[in-house]
Amino acid sequence: MDETDELLSIRAAELYYEENKTQDEIGQALRLTRWKVGRLLAQAKQRGFIRIEILHPRARRLPIERRLREERGLDDAIVVSAAGVASAEELQARTAQAAADYLTALRPVPRTLGVSWGRTLFEISQHLRTGWATGANVVQINGGVSLNRRAGTAAATAVAIAQKGGGSATLLPSPAILEHLATKEAIEADRVVAGVIDLARSADAFLFSAGPADHTSIHIESGYLTESDVDLLVQKGAVGDVVGRYIDSDGNIVDAALDARTVGLTLDDLRGTRLRIAVIAGRSKHPVADAVVRSGLCSVLVTDEATALDLLDG
Repeated sequence: MDETDELLSIRAAELYYEENKTQDEIGQALRLTRWKVGRLLAQAKQRGFIRIEILHPRARRLPIERRLREERGLDDAIVVSAAGVASAEELQARTAQAAADYLTALRPVPRTLGVSWGRTLFEISQHLRTGWATGANVVQINGGVSLNRRAGTAAATAVAIAQKGGGSATLLPSPAILEHLATKEAIEADRVVAGVIDLARSADAFLFSAGPADHTSIHIESGYLTESDVDLLVQKGAVGDVVGRYIDSDGNIVDAALDARTVGLTLDDLRGTRLRIAVIAGRSKHPVADAVVRSGLCSVLVTDEATALDLLDG
């Protein structure tokens, strides 16, 4: 593009985007054909003279999504804009809404959807609209009965998603992590619990999140672990947890003994189905998001713009 065309393309862009002129009107003003105006506008976009930003809270970052699919090997990626976000809570809500939108648009609708629990999954269940599916059955994929007085959200999450999808919920009646291995083995040997885990293993799709390896962990809040327990896991290389299982930056289990006392699907079970939707957002989760993607735990990632860019820079 020579200097004359460059100046014309800038002027055409100004008239089109800032003055709201039609291409015919621009052609008359600049004494150019409509075809020439269209070519100048296309060149202005290709050269980076124009930057279009959609600021609606439900807007997505399509070019970043495409890069995530191509560079990180994902089947799909949903990246929400951070524009206008004033807090971590608002970013979390925006990401949860995007996950709810993705689930609603999913075709075919999973006959059986395996779900984990935690703050992110609970928020997704609240953003889902009634009628997102017809007859979608939901099964809990990891234990979530709280060990302290704080009400747990595991059952509420699965039930809300199922009810809004016109289906039923199958709950896993067990804590996430047991103190003794023998107790965990006895619980998983129970006919009812074993049946739930078998159903979860056969789900058409999984929906889960990941937690950071820090003192904000839901497992500390729920009474499964202490702050010292998490500190020790970090010393062993933990970057976060997926369905209650603490992993390092390559997606490997960091504490085999703790993992053996964890109730629910294993990481290999997660990888056993084609559609694995991970919903992970926030700066504190950058390391675990990278581990989840790197180790193939998810096929679809719903995340925020900063987390996506961190994944692409890594």
